Amino acid sequence: MAGKHTHWADEAADKIIREKGKKDVYTCASGITPSGTVHVGNFREIISVDLVARALRSKEKKVRFIYSWDDFDVFRKVPANMPDPGALERYLRFPITEVPDPWRRDESYARHHEVDVERVLPEVGIYPEYLYQSQKYRASTYAEGIRKALEKRDALKAALDKFRDEEHKIEGDWWPVGVFCAQCRHDETEIAGWDGAWALSYHCTACGHRETVDIRTARDVKLGWRVDWPMRWAFEKVDFEPAGKDHHSQGGSFDTSRLVCKEVYDYDAPVTFRYDFIGIKGNPGKMSSSKGAVVDLRDLLKVYTPELVRYLFAGTRPNTEFTISFDLDVIKIYEDYDKTERIAFGLEKAKDEETAAREKRIYELSQVDETPFEERPLPYQAPFRHFCNLIQIADGDAQKAVDGLPGIKDEQKPRLLARGKRALYWLDECAPDEFRFRLRPAGEIAADVPETVKQAIAALRDKVVAHIEMFPDDKTCAQAVYDTAGELGIEGKDLFRAAYQALIGKDQGPRLANFLRSIDQERLLGILAGY
Repeated sequence: MAGKHTHWADEAADKIIREKGKKDVYTCASGITPSGTVHVGNFREIISVDLVARALRSKEKKVRFIYSWDDFDVFRKVPANMPDPGALERYLRFPITEVPDPWRRDESYARHHEVDVERVLPEVGIYPEYLYQSQKYRASTYAEGIRKALEKRDALKAALDKFRDEEHKIEGDWWPVGVFCAQCRHDETEIAGWDGAWALSYHCTACGHRETVDIRTARDVKLGWRVDWPMRWAFEKVDFEPAGKDHHSQGGSFDTSRLVCKEVYDYDAPVTFRYDFIGIKGNPGKMSSSKGAVVDLRDLLKVYTPELVRYLFAGTRPNTEFTISFDLDVIKIYEDYDKTERIAFGLEKAKDEETAAREKRIYELSQVDETPFEERPLPYQAPFRHFCNLIQIADGDAQKAVDGLPGIKDEQKPRLLARGKRALYWLDECAPDEFRFRLRPAGEIAADVPETVKQAIAALRDKVVAHIEMFPDDKTCAQAVYDTAGELGIEGKDLFRAAYQALIGKDQGPRLANFLRSIDQERLLGILAGY
């Protein structure tokens, strides 16, 4: 397959195979604490893993893609965009999985955020195997891993201190585990002792409760995250997991976890790479106002089709910071995707073979399903900018705009309708005012129109619009508009302005020739009939 080794995901897949050797199944991992809305920055990790998993599968390797919900972490603070923050504050220091859902939709606050993600990921073709850490810990799945951490706590302490300066080294009687109090559910507990086997004692500084538990059956014992992460790498035999630039800083959490993984759990840390931050440009719509500055995958899918969402990430190296736009740049991003599509199908030449192979591979990885490229039908293209005009001409009816596309087949309509719906949303919620328009009703004349302007519009109607079907393309139509202006002895721009005022009540609008040719002739004549 052309371009198989020209994409960063393929490079990562090759590295995994090379460093981890021949395996029956390669395990790729990702995960997050569901402490709030899973935003687009978090999604970058998810889709980066998906792209690498696809690259491995394209090399005929079996892949297990696991996604860990760290819902047994501590609920440390209430995010600014949550409802009923006062009620949520009563559950600070609880396990997140035990915090009630303030929306009253799911069984817990954590589950609410998990469901939001699990429902939307299939729309972009991502299907991980979900692991719920609250279930894992409460089932004592990690009992052996916890005991090993206790047995090697001196080695763990040394590993965690290795990259720290003297001021930040661990002091006092340190333990690698914590316990949620069985009585008050807070994590404000201190380990009182360990018998060298399975008995762990603790007391709660919040309520005074004391207890000794058996690690093999305890439901509330949990490793600290810098030990928990490498323990799970070893437990799940993880071969690949990326991490954000904060975790990948020199001597940061990934370096520490790599050391712990090898020295305590005797497992080589997974292959990794660093992914960078994502910026947001423009207003992602009214629906985001309730979430403050948080933008999630659902927000993206209101403006970008699933293929475009994947394209944003597949077309950018993970270690590159980039901005996702909701302003006029949306038009260019759709144009860039359409160009990549034309290159992939050989309808447009790239500057060289390497670029052609890379663009084709980006296109392949941008598709929601993994159908081989050779089995994909040639898609129907309709530029996003043009779609915006067509939908407004159709008075906001995306289906009508799609049905009116010349030469479109029924099987091509769903993909274009998906784009049309995004164009409609973008126009309503994100586009600048100057990009929006509404066609005047038939017979409505612009107020206070000078007689000379009326004559110009009438001439445009009789000499251009009345014969619109005679113009084979936009260029000849535009020339006819200029010729009409010349006959009237006025500047072309003045006739353009008059036309826009007559049609949409503005001084400017879409490219006039294409605009005229996109509107039904009878409707045009009806709008201009009063001049």
